Amino acid sequence: MPVLVSKSLRDYRRALVGWTIGITAFCGLYLSFYPSMTRDPEVYGPAALAKFPGAMRDLMGGMEDFTSGVGYLHSLVYQLFGPMLFVVCASILGNRALAQPEESGTLELTLTLPIDRRRLVFERFAALALGLLGLAVVTFLAVWALTSAVGLNVAPGRILAGHTGILLLGLFFGTLALAVGAAVGRRNIAMAVVGVVAVGGYVIETMGKNVDAIAWLRWVSPFHYYLDGRPLYQGFPTGDYLVLAGATVALLLTAILAFDRRDVGV
Repeated sequence: MPVLVSKSLRDYRRALVGWTIGITAFCGLYLSFYPSMTRDPEVYGPAALAKFPGAMRDLMGGMEDFTSGVGYLHSLVYQLFGPMLFVVCASILGNRALAQPEESGTLELTLTLPIDRRRLVFERFAALALGLLGLAVVTFLAVWALTSAVGLNVAPGRILAGHTGILLLGLFFGTLALAVGAAVGRRNIAMAVVGVVAVGGYVIETMGKNVDAIAWLRWVSPFHYYLDGRPLYQGFPTGDYLVLAGATVALLLTAILAFDRRDVGV
């Protein structure tokens, strides 16, 4: 493994362990409520959830049926909270790749070493991708075990499809943070851009289904290519996931070119 990749993974180690424990605990907490939901279909069934305001149902992914395993898992884990946790984790790690060390002054020391700038960006990205992959594998296994334990009866392949989408979505936003950091060298700006794109993209995708004025914007929302395919219901939306992967590659190339041409002070 290249030295920069292994060093970056060591730097990320504590954060990745913390996020893995946190996301697993979150999933365990919410999934543990499922048995009580099935005992009260009058409160949590489709007819009851239909009484909620339409905007709330849209933001929560439709809130179709909390008493079905796939409906509960989709609404409580894979619609909003799970993706947002991955996005925040990935953005923090992407920010630590270039912007944070540049502000702290340690990046200049790294650039004095005989290493090409393009290689530096690529290997920091590789460490980000490997770290997120490890996080996704562990949390996927945890969700799989937890769904079996509480009786959600969701096929492992569907859980894998949803988790793959969360990984690709997180990697997109982590690479976005890396690209903005490579271009401007300021972590606050990078996090602000990620926050605007994440929140705006989610709202546009969920609300755009029923609001014609913003419906056309769904195609530029990263969340569209994760949520629209409904992976927990329909399996892998291969085309949508390829779009997310392609957008991530485009951001990586942008980061490499921007960092290679910018004066970092060395």
